[in-house]
Amino acid sequence: MRFPAGFRWGVATSGHQTEGGNTASDTWFAEHVSPTVFREPSGPACDGLHRWREDLALVAGMGLTAYRFSVEWARVEPVEGEFSAAALDHYAAIVDRCVELGLAPVVTFNHMTNPHWFAMRGGWLDPGSARVFARYCGVLMDRIGGSIAYAVTLNEPNLPRLLSWLPIPEAVHDLERATLAAAGKAAGVDRYRLDNVVLAEDLGAMEDGRAAAHVAAKAVIKARRPDLPVGLSLAVVDDQAVGDPTVRDRKRAEVYERWLRLARDDDFVGVQNYERARYDGAGPLPPPVGAPLNQMGSDIYPPSLANAVRYVHGETGVPVFVTEHGMATDDDSLRAAFLEPALSELSDAIAEGVPVLGYLHWTLLDNFEWIFGYDVRLGLVEVDRTTFARKPKPSATAYARIVRAAASP
Repeated sequence: MRFPAGFRWGVATSGHQTEGGNTASDTWFAEHVSPTVFREPSGPACDGLHRWREDLALVAGMGLTAYRFSVEWARVEPVEGEFSAAALDHYAAIVDRCVELGLAPVVTFNHMTNPHWFAMRGGWLDPGSARVFARYCGVLMDRIGGSIAYAVTLNEPNLPRLLSWLPIPEAVHDLERATLAAAGKAAGVDRYRLDNVVLAEDLGAMEDGRAAAHVAAKAVIKARRPDLPVGLSLAVVDDQAVGDPTVRDRKRAEVYERWLRLARDDDFVGVQNYERARYDGAGPLPPPVGAPLNQMGSDIYPPSLANAVRYVHGETGVPVFVTEHGMATDDDSLRAAFLEPALSELSDAIAEGVPVLGYLHWTLLDNFEWIFGYDVRLGLVEVDRTTFARKPKPSATAYARIVRAAASP
């Protein structure tokens, strides 16, 4: 495997999933209403709010050169128009420590959670959503913008549309609708909206709001620091046509097209890949008989990442940053064995001429996986749910070994 000079090796995390106690956020609020689609509340998560120095030491100890984390808007602006100096100082300290350790800070400005007050306004359905998001981004840039290496405005704004292609039971959709209704009632508003629980009839308008937010945020970020690379990250499945490509192509048009068009004006596009999906002319196909499966039910297929990267670059023409890639599994030996062939395929794509800036594995820690709670594990590091002690898994060693080999002349 060969990777270009300056290639960034790292891990990706997100605030709500690791920090804990994110009490001013919409997701925290929705976790505690009844009924709720969330299997369990996030609670203290991985106690990352207090243990972030320990986590950065783990990252540096693996020989990595980049760390992606998200700033929780709800911590920075817990009340509309009121910004927390303590929260800004906290995130500035993380950035500073990354720089001290030689880790490029890749900062996500919004990772699928918003302030409670924002959800009470209807989230991205509100006509003023892009404006208030850009205002927050400007405040954040004024505090940490001078030291970060890459800015990711939004995490997976196409995910709700992608999920609409999955065979999710109708009972789950009913529970999602009931969750939003319960949250609205508890908040005393007619329309309470989340990023990661989206109604089918809201999909288009939510995407419009997110797209406007990305454009507005990028303008604010670039006004303060024109040289800072800015992009957004997309959930991208390796969609494969078996024979007739009609269904595969329709999915690509619905799930990716508007975002890939938008990304053509960005400095890079983040690709987040976990699986492949196969389609014939009638619809989706099941995984191959006998194929090993991950916890989400899709087959373990190492070439999926490189294929997704090729597709996205081909559609946008801009550099790609692998901002997430990993595997949901309780069997860490599968994760450890998966890394090298997946990265070898990525190396081949780079050799073909696809510009890839770096690779960030999702994720450092076994964390809170949204509606699935703590039962789905993607971490390189195990977290004791009582003591929060961190214990690196064999996959962490395997990843570190690959990085060392890639850095060797």
